[in-house]
Amino acid sequence: MVLSKTASESDVSVHSTFGSRYVRHSLPRFKMSEESIPKEAAYQIINDELMLDGNPRLNLASFVTTWMEPECDKLVMASINKNYVDMDEYPVTTELQNRCVNMIAHLFNAPLGDDETAVGVGTVGSSEAIMLAGLAFKRKWQNKMKALGKPHDKPNIVTGANVQVCWEKFARYFEVELKEVKLREGYYVMDPEKAVELVDENTICVAAILGSTLNGEFEDVKRLNDLLIEKNKQTGWDTPIHVDAASGGFIAPFLYPELEWDFRLPLVKSINVSGHKYGLVYAGIGWAIWRTKEDLPDELIFHINYLGSDQPTFTLNFSKGSSQIIAQYYQFIRLGHEGYRNIMENCQENAMVLKNGLEKTERFTIVSKDHGVPLVAFSLKDHSRHNEFEISEMLRRYGWIVPAYTMPADAQHITVLRVVIREDFSRTLAERLVIDIEKVMHELDTIPSRVSEKLATDDKHAVVVKKTALEVQKEITDAWRKMVADRKKTNGVC
Repeated sequence: MVLSKTASESDVSVHSTFGSRYVRHSLPRFKMSEESIPKEAAYQIINDELMLDGNPRLNLASFVTTWMEPECDKLVMASINKNYVDMDEYPVTTELQNRCVNMIAHLFNAPLGDDETAVGVGTVGSSEAIMLAGLAFKRKWQNKMKALGKPHDKPNIVTGANVQVCWEKFARYFEVELKEVKLREGYYVMDPEKAVELVDENTICVAAILGSTLNGEFEDVKRLNDLLIEKNKQTGWDTPIHVDAASGGFIAPFLYPELEWDFRLPLVKSINVSGHKYGLVYAGIGWAIWRTKEDLPDELIFHINYLGSDQPTFTLNFSKGSSQIIAQYYQFIRLGHEGYRNIMENCQENAMVLKNGLEKTERFTIVSKDHGVPLVAFSLKDHSRHNEFEISEMLRRYGWIVPAYTMPADAQHITVLRVVIREDFSRTLAERLVIDIEKVMHELDTIPSRVSEKLATDDKHAVVVKKTALEVQKEITDAWRKMVADRKKTNGVC
């Protein structure tokens, strides 16, 4: 006798091999559905939709780490359910964070005695670290002005126009005036001389960038330090420096150990660095390090005991995962100075491979510098028919995510493409990218200029006036930006 069984509506094995076998209608996107679905179906539905995301390994827009060793992945998954803030329950995790803080402080040449511990904290990323450092500067400045009996309601901070958006957030959220040094064509970082000219009695600090997101260039922190020392002597002020080393903090110590940018300079009071960039950890970890205990006002530190013991905390958030802290410690002990140096040298060499390949095409001007963050920023030499935004869009056909963007004030007319070289970007991929860029350029050469056509349509009856190359470039860039905005598509700088 043949035994048979009728599949019921709840028979997961029949219905959930693929989500479409179980869910035949679109699930609500913005409201929770009334019924449950099998775990396999939920997984498959989400996994299928995520296939439409870009490939992180080919996302050349981002500085953020997209690969770690399998052993580190195991540690991440094993600790993903630990809430870092429960320090009494997870004392080893707390100890690992303290070790990381001290390792980074020594890497940045903090003036620590043999029995001294460093002052610092792990954060969700450099944005939080910058907020904390900025708050420390603001509070110290306010305390000083109060003691002198002077107004303390109009603090300002001096930066270059090339700073990451988190500095603008800090200024707006915490009511600090942001005084920006404008850029100029050919010089895309903060000019130390102009920065010091903007400093006044209400300046809480000058922020220098070790690795601009625009072109990877290191700002001259030593020159800034020397100029500020002279101004402080003349005025009696004590304006300090913060170094935003989000991208370059784990590069300079290994590629340029003689470069003075860190706590070797007396006016550098705090530094932030992103562990999830060239610290080689997945997204979600940054570090804020102070020169000494005196540089972090004690009134900003909270002490809690309702989790089991007295715990000092200085963060903007409370709960956060432990995985990235553990992963950072893994990378430090796994790689050491030798491993980090080898990786950074390899990244720099691959950047040179890409740069040389682009130069051989004779189609691009290289905007980035050889010394700095390993990236290549480049612009078209000829903007008469096509521009960088078209190249960025067409490269997506080959899987590459390469951002195109315009420079900040006063270099808005300059548009660049940027390729960030990370550990998982090999020499073979660098050579492949050059080949694909050449394909894109060849294809663009064979099709009409979309921007030129639009300009001609919009202005077909206008009198033809010969324009300079700069005017043509600006006109095409403005038209393309309008087209992009009309299509609600943006290119971000991260």
